[in-house]
Amino acid sequence: MENVRKYAYLLEKLESAGFEAYIVGGCVRDRLLGREISDYDITTNALPKQTMAVFAELKVAPTGLKHGTVTVIYNDMPFEVTTFRVDGSYSDSRRPDSVTFTASLEEDLARRDFTVNAMAMDVRGELYDPFGGRNDLQARIIRCVGEPEKRFREDALRIMRAVRFASTLGFEVEERTSAAALELRGLLDNISRERCRDELSKMIMGESFAETALRYRDIIAQVIPEFRACFDFEQHSRYHKYNVYEHIVRAVAAAPPDPTVRTAMLFHDICKPQMFNRDADGTGHFKGHAEVSAQAAEVIMRRLHWENAVIADVCAIIARHSDKISSEKQIKRLISRLGEDNFFRLLEAKKADNLAKNEFVLTENVWFDECAELGKRFIQENACIKLRDLAVNGNDIMALGAEGRQVGECLHTLLDLVIDGELPNERGALLSRAEEVLK
Repeated sequence: MENVRKYAYLLEKLESAGFEAYIVGGCVRDRLLGREISDYDITTNALPKQTMAVFAELKVAPTGLKHGTVTVIYNDMPFEVTTFRVDGSYSDSRRPDSVTFTASLEEDLARRDFTVNAMAMDVRGELYDPFGGRNDLQARIIRCVGEPEKRFREDALRIMRAVRFASTLGFEVEERTSAAALELRGLLDNISRERCRDELSKMIMGESFAETALRYRDIIAQVIPEFRACFDFEQHSRYHKYNVYEHIVRAVAAAPPDPTVRTAMLFHDICKPQMFNRDADGTGHFKGHAEVSAQAAEVIMRRLHWENAVIADVCAIIARHSDKISSEKQIKRLISRLGEDNFFRLLEAKKADNLAKNEFVLTENVWFDECAELGKRFIQENACIKLRDLAVNGNDIMALGAEGRQVGECLHTLLDLVIDGELPNERGALLSRAEEVLK
């Protein structure tokens, strides 16, 4: 409600200065759907310099004057205010080479990607919807404004956006829009990897991800070609009812809405095809696929410019997603190696993996829930499960003459001995064993 008051003030301020002003695009769509709105975009017939003059008493940043956009900071919240415009030609399949300001709201809405994003609303709540966006919202359809081929050739990222909206909103992509997206998917090669990654990251969080990813697998593989080997690859295993690709996307959909877990599931079996072997009886096996998939995930994620910390977390989970957990010692070791957060993420990943297999494996998920409870207990009891819990530290080990990697290796050896119950977590005992380790 507070955000509504903020944007209402800005609209009223523009109107009182003699200009038209509307909220526009995704915020209107989400308001009509009753969804949470993260930001509000405002469109107006005021030219950028006129907008800056209207809000002279506020902090205003000329963030995109070339395209008619200024950012107004009101009560510590940024609002993008953009002049009605008509886009020129697109030579890079991403941004218009030039824009022309217009006095027509309809002309401005006509340049937008999808009908559900081509609606505007004034401060009184009156809706301006020249392309039938509200009807498409009610019908749960993603449809391009005008000719789909033209829209996608203008900005190829719209291909990913169409699929992302299908996943996150649970909508169907209209037939012509769908056909054009599939036909022109090669244009995504012109789009920065970061922008494709951002759309993919939002897509995997959608409640309809599995259905969308199955329907538009060729679009996803345009961004991540490694998936093509997974298409229709049968697993020949009693544990599995889906081929490799369908198993992957259904495991993503089964995971909790944690971006790290879902990203891990997206890549967790990506190298299964290359690790495939069959027994004499025809049973399929994928020995070593977890580690190889983790390595491939790192390559892919670096190519798409994920943050290093995210890559590390995701790959750590993938590398261990097939590990058997059968004892309290293993639980402590996993917490030690992965850290608390990633330990619990690993358990969620293993449960999601099972939810995309044959039903008889689901009994294992009860054990994973028990593992989570045991992990919480060990943490609450301050059990010695992390290096910082040891009664000695790196300085103590260096004082014994260790250098460089020796220090960490020695500490990990001591921690493993404590976890296994072979050594008490007492300073004297630890230093004595450290001397033996370093000999």
